[in-house]
Amino acid sequence: MNTVLLVDADVIVRNQLAEFLRECGLRVVEASSAEEARTFLAEAALGIDVVLVDARLPGTETAFALRGFVASAHPEATVILAGSLDKAVDHAADLCEDGPDMPKPYDPKSVLDRIKRLRAERDRES
Repeated sequence: MNTVLLVDADVIVRNQLAEFLRECGLRVVEASSAEEARTFLAEAALGIDVVLVDARLPGTETAFALRGFVASAHPEATVILAGSLDKAVDHAADLCEDGPDMPKPYDPKSVLDRIKRLRAERDRES
């Protein structure tokens, strides 16, 4: 697991987290919307392993819809939904089990630890 697709409309947050993950040896692709994320996911050569998406992603497609798309069209990729629990609950009252996996604001070390755990789980399954 080497490539992370980071989807966050906040360019400052996205750039800071992307830089941290790059310094940790991960390849990071940045998208500002679900639509842009779909474009990157369609590029098979990128080999996206993890999609980290802001639960409050603005635009015509929600983060929850993107999560569903990734699960069906790219089951090899793991989706981490990030957001404050209060706001995510407002967006997904009927999807309780699909609430945020990681709180925002991001703690870069927690993000890296989460990705490492996912990598270890995937390696054990292989």
